Amino acid sequence: MATSRESLFSRLEIALHTRASLLDPSHEGALRLFNGFYEGAPELAIDLYARTLLIHDYASPPIGQAAARSIVEFYMQRLPWIAAAVLKSRAAEDAAARRGTLLLDTPPDRKVREGAVWYALDLTRWRDAGLFLDTRGLRAWAFSHLGGKTALNTFAYTGSLGVAAAAGGARQVVHLDRSRTALDLARASYALNGLPIKRGDFLVEDFFTATGRMRRAGQRFDCVFLDPPFFAASPRGVIDLEHSPIRLINKVRPLVEDGGWLVAVNNALYVSGEEYLRELQALCAGGYMEIEELIPVPADFTGFAETRVTGPPADPAPFNHPTKIVVMRVRRKGES
Repeated sequence: MATSRESLFSRLEIALHTRASLLDPSHEGALRLFNGFYEGAPELAIDLYARTLLIHDYASPPIGQAAARSIVEFYMQRLPWIAAAVLKSRAAEDAAARRGTLLLDTPPDRKVREGAVWYALDLTRWRDAGLFLDTRGLRAWAFSHLGGKTALNTFAYTGSLGVAAAAGGARQVVHLDRSRTALDLARASYALNGLPIKRGDFLVEDFFTATGRMRRAGQRFDCVFLDPPFFAASPRGVIDLEHSPIRLINKVRPLVEDGGWLVAVNNALYVSGEEYLRELQALCAGGYMEIEELIPVPADFTGFAETRVTGPPADPAPFNHPTKIVVMRVRRKGES
């Protein structure tokens, strides 16, 4: 490991101590136990999904299974109820190792709970975990704000934002993503929560194609979620959150009902919070959008004052993390 063993385990100890009060006594929740980017070992991030330890290895070359098993042993000595462990080696040559190697005999957990909502898991399906812990606060917002409302969950991936909205009583949630496999996990989350699964609410389609069709049809929603990847390209368009974040917002703004919400997530590391906020404020200057709320990233994901030793490459303030989450109200001409 790039970080010395003694230094790493000292940092893991401190990080675990600061999160002690966040551990779920029922072992059904999820949180980040260690964010090495900020807490002193940039090659590592370590999550807990129910009783499964998930090690994200960003080192090149990878840290290897022996080093990863020593990390598992460290946590099992302190959290003896951990039953499974997965190592995801981002720089591994083998695709299966990038998706996840089991380090214990027990298979990883298949679900976690946040509040009253269950989310299905498949921790060895993708390079990431499929459920992003930095947007936990946004899921709580969706659950509490969208009862009786309609929502469009663009770039839905495994659907967690829309699942939260549906579990909170949303009248309709449409999930849009190019991956049928990811949307299958969204359906599994619906099943866990006893929610009705309607085929037309899960669209396997390109963002640009689908939203263009919706605009032409005059379709509108009370809330549109916009949580795209940092960069992606399709024959229909390019997504680039560092250089053109406003372009996507303008694509979905016509789909928001008068008085509804447009929720934008930007995780571009090299875009400062002030820079992004200035762009949004310029967009709102015409009076047809207003920034209502900035949703912070949970402390277990950002690290704590006593555990952080480095910061992100660009200052995220007034946001508390490079994952910048903004809730905006939309006003439509002639309808306010």
